[in-house]
Amino acid sequence: MASIGVIDHYRSLLELPAYARTVTLLEGSTPLIPLPALAEELGGGFELFAKFEGLNPTGSFKDRGMTVAISEAAGRGVKAVICASTGNTAASAAAYATRAGMRAVVIIPEGKVAAGKLAGAVAYGAQVIQIHGSFDDALTLVLRLSERQSIALVNSLNPYRLEGQKTAAFEICDDLGAAPDWLCLPVGNAGNITAYWMGFRQYHGLKSSGLPRILGVQAAGSAPLVLGHPVEKPETIATAIRIGRPARGEQALQAAEESHGQIMAVTDDEILAMQHRLAASGVWVEPASAAGLAGLANQLLAGKLDVRGKRVVAVCTGHGLKDPDIIVKYMPAPRVLEANLSALEEAIL
Repeated sequence: MASIGVIDHYRSLLELPAYARTVTLLEGSTPLIPLPALAEELGGGFELFAKFEGLNPTGSFKDRGMTVAISEAAGRGVKAVICASTGNTAASAAAYATRAGMRAVVIIPEGKVAAGKLAGAVAYGAQVIQIHGSFDDALTLVLRLSERQSIALVNSLNPYRLEGQKTAAFEICDDLGAAPDWLCLPVGNAGNITAYWMGFRQYHGLKSSGLPRILGVQAAGSAPLVLGHPVEKPETIATAIRIGRPARGEQALQAAEESHGQIMAVTDDEILAMQHRLAASGVWVEPASAAGLAGLANQLLAGKLDVRGKRVVAVCTGHGLKDPDIIVKYMPAPRVLEANLSALEEAIL
């Protein structure tokens, strides 16, 4: 299916004002990749797919929501947008804003954003400002600023972000012919899990396709929804979900409860192990993107979940190139050989 952008593809299903001016980079239509070998590793007897959102234009799922948020703002004649970000939102906001002829301002927590993501925001022309504080501090600041100034907030508190992100649920249903039995995905600021549940419920209302159970997964060092209270200093190698006060936390808990699913936490070691397992299947994701599958593996191997005969979709939210430093840090140095054929043959054979 050729991409025409999520707005044109699903316009009739989106709550988008008539005044909106479509700003698109032809996002969406990301592949649903079968993972039969990984399913066998996890016990077998079920179908497993990765919804690889890292193949969106700026390398993450954020583009789905950003096309709608920026299109709405452009229709109102907005000249500047602002967001707080751990990286992926920054790059997406900057790309779509510059596409629309707008100025983008990005506030990030100092030293807590992967270089690949920061580079994207800068390349697209955003004004990037680091603060001494966490993502949650940055979000508080941009929210207050957007209330005082004529500048549009494009974090997931913006309802149009969720309208765009829910289109991934539509695509999964369209590709499979129905909703999966289980959906597992990372949870950071909790906008994505909220949007998926919105999308599946809407699709269910239109086509009576059934609803998935949702497994939302946080990093153990940044798991406020699991702990039941904010985490003041969240820490995890999975920078995209290093958030201690999720803006959509209540909606995320509601999605898990209504779907008869759960929200759980996994360790950084489990996340990195699953990142390597996915790469062995040909799907390279940033660490946070492996959290959903790491949670699934945790539950299956502990005997706490039975998915035999079921279809399971794991949402992989961002490409591995977003955070290559993680791989570089732990990989062995490449072997160095003399530039001759015999040495090469000896090393390979």
